[in-house]
Amino acid sequence: MAEGTRHPPINQKLARFFKVGLHYGHKKKEWNPKMVPFLFHSFPEVNREYHFINLYETQKYLNKACRYLRTASLKRKVILFVGTKKRLASAIQQEAMRCGAFYVNYRWLGGMLTNWKTIQKRIRRLRVLETLQAYGILNYYPKKESAKLKRELEKLNNYLAGIKNMPYLPDVVVLIDQEHELTAIKECKTLKIPIISIIDSNSNPDLVDLGIPGNDDSVKAIRYVLHRLARAIAGHQQSQNDKLLTQAALN
Repeated sequence: MAEGTRHPPINQKLARFFKVGLHYGHKKKEWNPKMVPFLFHSFPEVNREYHFINLYETQKYLNKACRYLRTASLKRKVILFVGTKKRLASAIQQEAMRCGAFYVNYRWLGGMLTNWKTIQKRIRRLRVLETLQAYGILNYYPKKESAKLKRELEKLNNYLAGIKNMPYLPDVVVLIDQEHELTAIKECKTLKIPIISIIDSNSNPDLVDLGIPGNDDSVKAIRYVLHRLARAIAGHQQSQNDKLLTQAALN
């Protein structure tokens, strides 16, 4: 954006973006020059050390992502949410489950997509252990073996709980924190699976198919974006319950 560019007045959604901190970028020395089109350049006197995200671009691409996911949902496409940072785990799980998407929120296993047949075997193993646990059969094993199987169950559940019902490879992946999820990105690229991702001032927009400019370090900002995307997938207007959830994301 050229210096001195005038923008329309800030609307209600942009005010929310400010409130959750979507405009905060990284230190200027950490930036990726490819992010130039998505950053503010008009007000360098505000903060000379950090970049600020252009929230008009955030609004534009968030709306575009919502429309894309809404269409994918109507076509019954398989949608996968990915965010494995510990502080994001609950938000990823909550929003994915709320809109009927699948999720990976613990750790990305190498080959989770590119070696799907092997992952399916591990999912079958998880189901067997869950059945043994549900019927109390694990308690009849020798103490040492029972403890070992329970640890295996816990481990598999951490890794695979969010995809154990996924029927096949996802049609689109919604990914949080590009820098932290490079392995997942590489697998999606190999399989030509479209990626929607928040892109911060240090991100590479070329690595994703649809980037949403914004702060990918703030849990509050990420929760807000996830909520908007999940609501688009769910395909309904914002009910009173949705309003309460949105308000919770802002507080």
